[in-house]
Amino acid sequence: MKSIAAVAISSGPDFAVPEIMAAGICTSAVVFFLGATRLMQLAYKLIPLPVVRGIQLSQGLSFAMTAVKYIRHDQDLAKGKSLGQRSWLGLDGLLLAIAATIFILVVNGAGEEIEDHDNELDLALVGSSEEQGRRRRRWRKLLASVPSAVIVFLLGIILAIIRKPGAVKELKPGPSAVHVVKISKHAWKEGFIKGAVPQIPLSVLNSVIAVCKLSTDLFPDKPEATATSVSVTVGLMNLVGCWFGAMPCCHGAGGLAGQYKFGGRSGGCVAVLGAAKLVIGLVLGGSILRVLVEFPVGLLGVLLLFAGLELAMAARDMASKKEAFVMLLCAAVSLVGSSAALGFVCGVVVHLILVLRRWLLK
Repeated sequence: MKSIAAVAISSGPDFAVPEIMAAGICTSAVVFFLGATRLMQLAYKLIPLPVVRGIQLSQGLSFAMTAVKYIRHDQDLAKGKSLGQRSWLGLDGLLLAIAATIFILVVNGAGEEIEDHDNELDLALVGSSEEQGRRRRRWRKLLASVPSAVIVFLLGIILAIIRKPGAVKELKPGPSAVHVVKISKHAWKEGFIKGAVPQIPLSVLNSVIAVCKLSTDLFPDKPEATATSVSVTVGLMNLVGCWFGAMPCCHGAGGLAGQYKFGGRSGGCVAVLGAAKLVIGLVLGGSILRVLVEFPVGLLGVLLLFAGLELAMAARDMASKKEAFVMLLCAAVSLVGSSAALGFVCGVVVHLILVLRRWLLK
């Protein structure tokens, strides 16, 4: 939950683990309530599509702009600050990030659908031999089978170890100690006001509504992910995990767009990801952070860039000028004000005004 994370980074020790956990529990309780009472499903049906697309566009562009910042500048992620210009050479240089970007573009292209590939191939086959067609199909299948994101991630892990070989020696077997977080009255108050209040609208819009819309767009032939089920699962995983110090988390349209972009086409990829995290946590615990803090931020930016662009491209289906107007206004307000809630309110108000205007002019 990035609003809670942003508050924690900017506030420092004044917003520590108990406050973060309180913010996650409060946010999740609200999201769970909206899902369990089916109010979330009602909101999903009533919120205009151009407003949802505006939220998706703003989130996607926000990810992409952050990614470009990660690629161009050295970062102090612990403080959320950009430092000087990134050097061209080195194990976290611009050349490495550019090479990774080109590699992903060659493998994944712009994320065209299979039907688009087939149509292009049919056109290309006009005047060419059947053997050439078979070669093109083989190359297409070969590229589609290359796990570009996994390769870039593994490269980053290798470079992290090379950058700090001593980090491997600091790895310790066994999980970290687990205990129930004690949350004081002050922590509940601070967590709710500073963390939950700005996070709740973002979780409702981006973690539930936008996720359901995006899943329908990406997988039109599969059963629809309901707003009820998505909001209930967001609530449950935090209402359980936050008591034990788990970072508040959600599904997120950006994560779904990133998984789809890099080949994740079923729930199996999420299950594998979860199992891998579980194994790493049990085997190495918190000591794995010794390696992860050395991960090249430029490569992280490259992966975030493609995930953000994939999410933003969900907005390409706005056919009329009115829909595009509402979408762009919602996205602009969300980006400039850094508030999805403010963009949502402005988008809904403008949409209603345009509907009323059309009704009056009939």
